[in-house]
Amino acid sequence: MWELYATETFLQVVLVTGAIGGTAAWLTGQAIAQTWRPYWHLVLYILLLGAAVRFVHFALFEADLLALLSYIADTLFLLTVSSFSFRIARTSQMVMQYPWLYERAGLLRWRDRPAK
Repeated sequence: MWELYATETFLQVVLVTGAIGGTAAWLTGQAIAQTWRPYWHLVLYILLLGAAVRFVHFALFEADLLALLSYIADTLFLLTVSSFSFRIARTSQMVMQYPWLYERAGLLRWRDRPAK
């Protein structure tokens, strides 16, 4: 119970957590940003998504359902992916919604447009 991915293989972790969970986390980050919700909503959804990913490990590969370290590792990975997606989407929103106020300053940032 206290080992990280004790009963899963590397391929199972990459498939479930990386591919399936990562894709869901990316889409979750975009959806939260596009509906103008605050960042803390994203954190709540990712906590639930981490539990769902843990359940998929349990249901498909007979892994431990209540493996706390595996849940934390999955959730941190999902939070990283979704935060990156959220920030990219929010930057695009701010630049497109308010072009007279902001300009893009990179992939993840925007800045005030200089006065003319």
